[in-house]
Amino acid sequence: MLAGIDEVGRGCIVGPVVAAVVVLRPGKPIPGLTDSKKLTPKKREIFCESIKGSALAWAVGRAEASEIDRLNILQASLLAMKRAYTQLSLPISKVLVDGKFYPDIACPGETVIQGDLTVAEISAASILAKVARDEEMQVLDRLYPGYQFAGHKGYPTKLHLQMLHQLGITPQHRKSFAPVKKLLVD
Repeated sequence: MLAGIDEVGRGCIVGPVVAAVVVLRPGKPIPGLTDSKKLTPKKREIFCESIKGSALAWAVGRAEASEIDRLNILQASLLAMKRAYTQLSLPISKVLVDGKFYPDIACPGETVIQGDLTVAEISAASILAKVARDEEMQVLDRLYPGYQFAGHKGYPTKLHLQMLHQLGITPQHRKSFAPVKKLLVD
């Protein structure tokens, strides 16, 4: 059994980092899988339902903004990956992880640079993680009106930084990230 893992939200300044793990059915490919960043939100939603419906197993893990501040973004990303992986109930023989760093999991595997473009399981994980995090941004958008989280998804866009200066820091902002940290010092 081969599992793929990817995460999203490392470059954001608000909200969790989210990781997903996917075990696809051998011999049952999902045509068109690719890096979630290359897909429109609508296509991601369609793929997400297809992946959840046909995968042998999948799970989503996360690390909160407070954990990111305490651990650093890399360690929090690896923690989110581990949390996703530990939810699997199938015995996995190998894990392929997008990027350069492998989480602390008890399974052999390897990292694959740009794996979200070349490995179907990682592409599928990329899509599930992105859809889950985007849904989280919709929730934060309702909880913190005015920040427009649903639009910029927590990335440090010009609009987000403007709203951050106008409205202040929420409990969901990553206080260790430079644009937020700067406001704490000012």
